[in-house]
Amino acid sequence: MNKRTFLPLLALALCATILFPLANLWASGLPENPAPKAQDFTLVDAEGQPHKLSDYAGKYVVIEWLNHGCPFVQKHYNSKNMQSLQKKYTDKGVIWLSIISSAPGKQGHSTPEQALAQMAEKGASPTAVLIDEDGAVGKMYGARTTPHMFVVAPDQTVIYQGAIDNIRSADPEDVPNATNYVGQALDESMSGQPVSVGITQPYGCSVKY
Repeated sequence: MNKRTFLPLLALALCATILFPLANLWASGLPENPAPKAQDFTLVDAEGQPHKLSDYAGKYVVIEWLNHGCPFVQKHYNSKNMQSLQKKYTDKGVIWLSIISSAPGKQGHSTPEQALAQMAEKGASPTAVLIDEDGAVGKMYGARTTPHMFVVAPDQTVIYQGAIDNIRSADPEDVPNATNYVGQALDESMSGQPVSVGITQPYGCSVKY
C-alpha cells in the first residue's frame, strides 16, 4: 500500500474510533431511539418495606443516588432544591426512590434509623429511602456519583440518566441558574413531548462502594 492510499485510510479509521463510541452514547439517550429497559431490582426501605421497581410499571419513577456526607448532595438539599423536586413530582404521582449504596464504614452509609432521621431533618419527601449496603443495585445501574439521577418512564424504560443539572459545582447559589435535567425530562415526557436531553455525564462524589 502506498503512502497516498494509506493516509486517507488511517484518517478514516481514526474518525471511526472516535465517532462510533460517541454515536452509541448519543443514540442511547435520544428519544427517537429505543430507550434502554430499566433493570428490575428489589430493595428494602428504611422502614423495612420491600420495593420492586417493576411493581411501579405504569408510573414515572425517579431514582436518586444519595450520600448526605457529599458536598454535591448537600448543595441540592441545603438549597431545598431536591426536596422541592421530590414534592413537586410525587404530588403528580411520580415515585421517587432515594438509594444509599455506601458500604458499612464508608462515608454516607446509614442504618435504617439514621436514614429516617436524615430524611426528617432535611424535610425530604421521597417515596422511600432504599438501603443498598452491598452496592448491588448501584453497580447494576452503573451509579458513579452522588447524586446520580435516573428517570424511568411508565413503560419501564430509562428516559434520562446522568447529572441532576448542568452546573457542575457544589455551590447552592448555582441552583437557580441551572437547567434541571430531571425536571425537564419529566415535564417533557409527561406532556407527551420527546425528552430533549436523555443522557449526561453525572457529577458529584464517587459512590462509596
